[in-house]
Amino acid sequence: MDPKTQQKIDKWLNGNFDTQTKEEIQRLQSENPAELEDSFYRDLEFGTGGLRGLMGVGTNRINKYTIGMATQGFANYMKKMFPDKEVKVAIIHDCRNNSRFFAETTADVFAANHIKVYLFEALRPTPELSFAIRHLGCQGGVNCTASHNPKEYNGYKAYWDDGGQLVPPHDKNVIAEVEKIQSIDEVQWAGYGTNIEIVGEEVDEVYLDMVKRLSIYPEIIEKQHDLRIVFTPIHGAGITLVPKALEKFGFTNVHIVEEQSTPDGNFPTVIYPNPEESEAMSIGLKKARELDADILLGTDPDGDRVGIGVKDLEGNWVLLNGNQTAVLAFNYMIEARKAKGIDRVNDMVVKTIVTTDMIDTIAAKNGIKCYNVLTGFKWIAELIKEKEHDENYIIGGEESYGLLIGTEIRDKDAISAVAIICEMAAYEKDKGRSLYQKLLDLYVEYGCYQESLISITKKGMDGNRQIAEMMEKFRNNPPQSLAGQKVVQLLDYDKQENKNLLTGETGPIHLPRSNVLQFILEDGSKISARPSGTEPKIKFYFSVNEPMADIQGYEKVNASLAFKIEQITKELNL
Repeated sequence: MDPKTQQKIDKWLNGNFDTQTKEEIQRLQSENPAELEDSFYRDLEFGTGGLRGLMGVGTNRINKYTIGMATQGFANYMKKMFPDKEVKVAIIHDCRNNSRFFAETTADVFAANHIKVYLFEALRPTPELSFAIRHLGCQGGVNCTASHNPKEYNGYKAYWDDGGQLVPPHDKNVIAEVEKIQSIDEVQWAGYGTNIEIVGEEVDEVYLDMVKRLSIYPEIIEKQHDLRIVFTPIHGAGITLVPKALEKFGFTNVHIVEEQSTPDGNFPTVIYPNPEESEAMSIGLKKARELDADILLGTDPDGDRVGIGVKDLEGNWVLLNGNQTAVLAFNYMIEARKAKGIDRVNDMVVKTIVTTDMIDTIAAKNGIKCYNVLTGFKWIAELIKEKEHDENYIIGGEESYGLLIGTEIRDKDAISAVAIICEMAAYEKDKGRSLYQKLLDLYVEYGCYQESLISITKKGMDGNRQIAEMMEKFRNNPPQSLAGQKVVQLLDYDKQENKNLLTGETGPIHLPRSNVLQFILEDGSKISARPSGTEPKIKFYFSVNEPMADIQGYEKVNASLAFKIEQITKELNL
């Protein structure tokens, strides 16, 4: 074993760690030395969004000690930044195994550092934390969650005083403070329990009132109140607020998927608790068919992502992808506000650089500014803050099933998204059509877009190296053509450079540095490569489009676009 790794193991065996931790290390020494090495070969990185990893003993795992050291560093930074204020934080957690314990550990460390803590009484969805930070006047917040990762994972999301996740300079500065904590003996673990206040329904109600104010057409919901809605929280935190939000909106015919309604960190009915996965939505689809429902919705464990199912023109249930859901939601917020006469000349929308460009087209044709930011809702939140005095933010979103409607939250919010999506369905039903029909109408009007995502997992000590080599290969030797189309443009967000591959001319990219590459083909197709910031993966995003004359031509156009994506993936050897 590497001497540095062994040194870390010895430090844990001989340090002030609890007996259970030491016994587990000894068990791994005898039964699974490879697992032990992976648990200690590096320190779990406190990234720009916090921590995420497998639960277990060791420096490369989520446990009491890595959580405590992260919290001590975060506490030190907040006290430096707000020396003349009473520093306050809000803390929530999701349904995952140990999430409550990690949340309480986080609260104890903050409290021991003389920081006022608002700890939610039980699990709550991510967006309520963002809302609570702003509502309670906090300087920061923490959510103990691993979002949609498998059951073996947990994590720690750090938030700043605007309710958004950490952005420059705070992200790097907090990381620096966390890295200064070299020993668990530097952590103030307990004491000052009076600094912890338990909060619950009183914040829920204010949050739900805010969600209700997002409704554009309550009079249509009143007419379509019996819209048949099926909802699954996939064993997660969505169960706490989604049914209440739908009730507040006025919907009276809501059916919960009972098999997935109880919060459970083992996620017994699914492999991946992610509404992006058709398997996770399969039980909900079954119930939607049985009830002949109008719409199916599912949220992930921490309640910030939403997936939807609708019936196609033949009455078969289909799951929309995140880009399609975003197109419908963005279009509704633009179209309905105009129809209601509440639109403004300075309205704006925001999306990420890997989200469908169909949204840019819709916004442009409606005279609305559409901004593109790096992947991650923290960048959407940062742009809202930057523009809030000059422009009127309506909606933001990304392809990974996230939407943010309105300005009182600064992270993706599946609770309000579910409510607005159901209002969208009611709006279309009142016109005698479905959301699926509306999507096809939009394809006829703006062009048919198809997106696809390939994720390649590279686990273990060698994974990061392999991912880095893939990125360097594409960066230094970009393809000259794909699917019979010349590659005309290379956008390198790490170099912040936009290069015309035909002329060699370069220009700047006015976004923060990020390890992302985008290839633009001469027909407007776009391929993006991006290592994940939260998982040992590299992701490839594909976006292609072509005109569609009428709804009857959808299947042919869709098949043509799918073939083009297949060609591109083969030529990239993915």
